[in-house]
Amino acid sequence: MDNDENLIVDDGHPWLAISLYTKKQLEIEAYFKNYGLETFIPRQYQHVEGADGRPQRVLRPVVHNLLFVKQTLAETEMKNIVKSSDHKMRVLTQASLPNKYYLIPHNQMYEFRLMCNPEITMRKFLSTEEARLKVGDEVYVKFGPLKGLTGRLVRSSKKYYLLKEIPGISVMLKVSRWCCVPQS
Repeated sequence: MDNDENLIVDDGHPWLAISLYTKKQLEIEAYFKNYGLETFIPRQYQHVEGADGRPQRVLRPVVHNLLFVKQTLAETEMKNIVKSSDHKMRVLTQASLPNKYYLIPHNQMYEFRLMCNPEITMRKFLSTEEARLKVGDEVYVKFGPLKGLTGRLVRSSKKYYLLKEIPGISVMLKVSRWCCVPQS
C-alpha cells in the first residue's frame, strides 16, 4: 500500500458493509477500486512461518467475508456495480426497508478505521453477537492516545476496552478507564 491508501480521511461520505460469499476478498476489493470506490478491510498482523522456516509478520484480513465500501455514487449506481460483479455478495440493508442499503455514518466509520490501525496491539475484534454480550456505558475518551474517540466502555479479562460497533464486526481497544468520561 502506498501512503495515500493509508491516509484516513473523514470526508462526509457514508459507507456500506458488504457481506461476501467467497474467500476472494482482495479480488472483490480490486473490483470496487476499478470503479474508483474507496474500500476498507480490517486487517491485523499475524505471525506465519515463511518459506525459510522463520516466522514472518504478515498483514491479513480479520474476517474474510466482510468488506466496507465508501458510497460516493448514487444508490442505484452502487446497486448496478454490486449486481454486475461475478462474485456473490450482499450489501447489508435496513431492517425496516429491506431494499434500502444500510449506510454507516461517516463519523462512525472514521473512528472505526482509526481503531483498526494494525499497529495498535492491544485490540480485540468481535462479532456483533459477541459485542452485544459486553454491555457498558457510552463514553468519550478525553485523554491519551485515543483522545476524541467515542464508543462503549467494556471490561474483558479484567481489562477495560473501548468498543466500537459497526454492522458485521466490532473492535475493542485497550483503554484506561480514567481516560473516559460519560458521553451525553
